[in-house]
Amino acid sequence: MKEFKKFWGAQFKKKPDKDFFEFEKSIEYDYKLAKYDIYHSLIHIEALYEEKILNKKEYQKLKEALEEILEDIKKEKFKIQKNCEDIHTDIQKKVEKKAGEVAKKLHTLRSRNDQIAFDEKFYCYENAEDIRNLLRKLLVSLEFLRKKYKDIDFIGYTHLRRAQIIPFYDYIGAFKEMFLRDLNRFTNFAKDLTVYIGSGAGAGSSLKEAYRKVLKKEIFKNFKKVKPYSNPLDNVSDRDFLIEFLSILSILQIHLSRICEDFILYSTEEFNFFILPEEFCTGSSLLPHKKNPDFLELVRGFSGPVFSALISLLITMKGLPLSYNRDMQVNKLPLFSSTQILKDEIKIMAKFVKKIKLNKEKIEKEKKDFLYASKIVEYLVYQGVPFSSAYESVAQLVKYCKENKINLEKIPDKILQKFNKKLNREVIKKLLPL
Repeated sequence: MKEFKKFWGAQFKKKPDKDFFEFEKSIEYDYKLAKYDIYHSLIHIEALYEEKILNKKEYQKLKEALEEILEDIKKEKFKIQKNCEDIHTDIQKKVEKKAGEVAKKLHTLRSRNDQIAFDEKFYCYENAEDIRNLLRKLLVSLEFLRKKYKDIDFIGYTHLRRAQIIPFYDYIGAFKEMFLRDLNRFTNFAKDLTVYIGSGAGAGSSLKEAYRKVLKKEIFKNFKKVKPYSNPLDNVSDRDFLIEFLSILSILQIHLSRICEDFILYSTEEFNFFILPEEFCTGSSLLPHKKNPDFLELVRGFSGPVFSALISLLITMKGLPLSYNRDMQVNKLPLFSSTQILKDEIKIMAKFVKKIKLNKEKIEKEKKDFLYASKIVEYLVYQGVPFSSAYESVAQLVKYCKENKINLEKIPDKILQKFNKKLNREVIKKLLPL
């Protein structure tokens, strides 16, 4: 296999050890940054042309080559060269094949340190936008489910013990609120993110003013997030944006895992409140009666890798000296993996939620009268009874019912009024949906 010449190899007399080369290269996963690396190069050659480092013919050749590669990426025809060290080398070699000798000027006055920071920020920005769009679809599905069963009362739990009757509309609405917060986090992340260019290896570049000029051109109107560097040393060192992005992904994963846990629990035979869509379940290889909630379990299971990505990056960054260190290469794979996991989960969840059915008969059957105890307390409070007295009266009443195995609605007025003078069967009848 032909080995491509490295960007950095001029002073080295020996070739890299083969095992080390395989260990240190990142082309198998950082190819996901190819599009953003082309963006960087398109801005870069515009700045080189602005400074007359490239003449018009050279500029046109490089631009045509880069745009051809970008088109291959968009059409999913882009193929990596596995003997390249990384995506930056791969693109450089592709440009050399297309543009010839002038490709040697492509890397003028720039560093991969700057390209990496640029590429990763642009990746996070675009994927934040993608996830926002997917979350909107999930929110539409949740609203569909809410409205479908808007008149159904559901059983609310605290400590996984039956607590009180709640509207199903509010139950699903709670998850909707969670995902709305996630949507807002991604919105704020994208709004606050700035993609810097021109930092060089960490000391900045003489092209800073050229970058400032060319970024104002009409051809870069969609690159409003890109600006010349503020502090070049910080730019190539900074991975706060990755920590923030993975943090938001982790919170979103928590919410997805929690909704999955509820759906798994309430679809068991023991609860039997939900009927899950078969298209997202699997059977057992031994037990013919089983319908397993595999999609929900997988989402719950992927919490481990998603959370691990954040913890891994925090540990990597906590003791690094300025500026760029190769340790930072290790963050790419967890970033790409976590992003894809969340995108897949949300996409499927939006379809899954729409197809959930409620077992209305079972829910109705389980609405025990004790679940309305808080309504009786509230009634007494509005009748002028102090809360603590009302609470104690109803607690004793419930205890009496349980000990005597009798329903609230069947207790005679004479006994009801032993617990509180303001209680009678007529009141109970109004408060309980009998």
